[in-house]
Amino acid sequence: MTAADVERVREIAASLPDSPHWPESAYLDALNPESAPRRIALVAVSLDPAGSSQIEGFTVASLLPPQAELESIAVATGSQRRGHGRMLFDDLVSELRKAGVLQITLEVRASNHAALAFYRRAGFVQTGTRRAYYADPVEDALLMRHDL
Repeated sequence: MTAADVERVREIAASLPDSPHWPESAYLDALNPESAPRRIALVAVSLDPAGSSQIEGFTVASLLPPQAELESIAVATGSQRRGHGRMLFDDLVSELRKAGVLQITLEVRASNHAALAFYRRAGFVQTGTRRAYYADPVEDALLMRHDL
């Protein structure tokens, strides 16, 4: 992800009710190698037959080796179920391994069945619950872990 990608990334996030709606400054901080914690931010790009590129999804993870937290992974509604999410996750895992990460954690709304199915297929296991963690609506967060 580059600073030029942030506008499209924010559009994707804003279109998805379960995606975090971060301000532009949060994404720019994620791109800054001097920010703490360090983050990895990636985009999934497709090319149309004319050769134009389009950002289809993105992911951001914070690094605290040997752990990382998957903060967000999102794919535009019209591009879902085409492998973009899996490609993003696989590329993220590759980058995390290079950074010395051995374990990825995340939290997800208990009602986000599509995300839960994706995470389970990717190898995550549930490790706990945070009661009433989310607001609007109030909902539990499921804690998950994936060992690399």
